[in-house]
Amino acid sequence: MRRLIIVCCALLTLVGCQSAYYSAMEKAGIHKRDILVDRVEDARDSQQHAKEQFKDALERYRSVVEVKGGDLQKRYDALNSEYEASVVSARDVRSRIEAVEDVADALFKEWEGELKQYSNASLKSASAKELSRTRAEYRTLIQRMKAAEQRIEPVLSVLRDQVLFLKHNLNARAISALHGEYRSLQGNVDQLLADMQRAIDEADTFIRRLQTEG
Repeated sequence: MRRLIIVCCALLTLVGCQSAYYSAMEKAGIHKRDILVDRVEDARDSQQHAKEQFKDALERYRSVVEVKGGDLQKRYDALNSEYEASVVSARDVRSRIEAVEDVADALFKEWEGELKQYSNASLKSASAKELSRTRAEYRTLIQRMKAAEQRIEPVLSVLRDQVLFLKHNLNARAISALHGEYRSLQGNVDQLLADMQRAIDEADTFIRRLQTEG
């Protein structure tokens, strides 16, 4: 039900600003903390999907340059499809991270403002410490997500070059020329997958902490 309300309220972003969206969500009983959890989950899932997509793209590239015989045009088309799917996946990862940043900024600003409303000094201090700790954990999370996201473009760049080269030189000699690029691409993809897994693990930890405290 909460997901349904979030989807419906998200339509407000098409006609209004994020503050109006968050206000509508508050009225529906869904707070920025809840939205942050949902968006971190979405960002985590998008990175998991990207991991699988780039693994598939690497495998497709390997099959093109290492497997002999077969229809060259079909092999090129398959590789190009994997590249285009990787571009879409990269775009989704980027937009999900931006969505996390947006709600996190709103949450922390609200939290800071609400600290001024306390009359009990002890409760105010405890809340301020919790804010500081949550912000530090969030900073680690977003840094790892961005570090992984920044690994994507170098991989896409290599794939883009190879796809273009094959498009313009679709023959056995061209494929042979690309064979040496496989290990370089594999190294980039392996590093990307490792960084994404670290970001995914950090997201899981962050989500569990917020849900436990919520």
